Amino acid sequence: MSLSLEHIDLSVGGETHIADVSLELEPGSFNVLLGRTLAGKTTLMRLMAGLDTPTRGRVKMNGEDVTGVSVRRRNVSMVYQQFINYPSLSVYENIASPLRLARVAAAEIDRRVRQTAEMLHIEHLLDRKPLELSGGQQQRTAMGRALVKDADIVLFDEPLVNLDYKLREGLREELRALFRERNCIAVYATTEPAEALALGGHTAVLHEGRLLQYGRSEDVYHRPLTLQTAELFSEPPINVLHGIVSGNEVTFDREVHFPLNADLSRLLPGEYRFGVRPAHVSLTRRAEDDIEIVMGVDMAEISGSETFLHVADERFHLTVHLEGVHEFEVGQAVRLFIPAHKVYAFDRQGGVVHIPTHHAGRG
Repeated sequence: MSLSLEHIDLSVGGETHIADVSLELEPGSFNVLLGRTLAGKTTLMRLMAGLDTPTRGRVKMNGEDVTGVSVRRRNVSMVYQQFINYPSLSVYENIASPLRLARVAAAEIDRRVRQTAEMLHIEHLLDRKPLELSGGQQQRTAMGRALVKDADIVLFDEPLVNLDYKLREGLREELRALFRERNCIAVYATTEPAEALALGGHTAVLHEGRLLQYGRSEDVYHRPLTLQTAELFSEPPINVLHGIVSGNEVTFDREVHFPLNADLSRLLPGEYRFGVRPAHVSLTRRAEDDIEIVMGVDMAEISGSETFLHVADERFHLTVHLEGVHEFEVGQAVRLFIPAHKVYAFDRQGGVVHIPTHHAGRG
């Protein structure tokens, strides 16, 4: 089963929610919709499911036009952010409910419910009610109800967002393994770039109802076509420095000068916006072409085993993603090193003109 969106528009009350989106999702593929809140992820999923009808364009399943076909006539399942379970029914009956509605034979229902519960590691909870379960177990139950149908398309609308980090990490790994064995199309919405990378597969980057880029998740991350894609597929967002190429050097805001390395030497003279991911900025020199800069600390955020260091001066602001816990004082001067071989270059319109050849390391 393939899914095609052809030049899809959706307008409500004169306001555009989806604008000219075209996507081709292959059978057996795992696809991530990445974008900030209100980017259009849920709206696009509703169009895929048949819950909404596009204002313009066509939705095709296996080459057949299903644009006006209701959700009841499509073999689609959806998992939402909230744990949507029937509180009065057992886990077994929650998972079995779509099969009972479809009048599947009792023996087949039992086989599929137990098989699905085993895949999701909740087979020992089948007799319990949802309110007796933890948050992770409740979401597994909701996922089981979606998966038991053996649907052609399974849509996940930020299903792990309300779970704690450890639960999310475990369920994410299980989802990847689960869909390697199925031939359906999985579509997973998230606001988090790290989750998109962890899930793998293909990623569609959305912004304000428009599709910016689609491809293998690692390719989109490492080879963004625009500055906007690079900013959205980076957490924290990629650092952007305005610079001028002239002669054999780059100048950042008339103050910071550094020679063009072999990669950047192909840039024509002119103005550019240079991007460097926060994880690639370091406190120590790692390579000969590192750009050294001294800036003052604005704030240091410690999150678990990571530190997000925000620095600034009169020229620009930078965010640095450091491993480990680091303590800094506000206003403290810190020496930073930006690896020139990991710097992206974008033209004044935001189109990429240089992609670094080295992608090793975090971020």
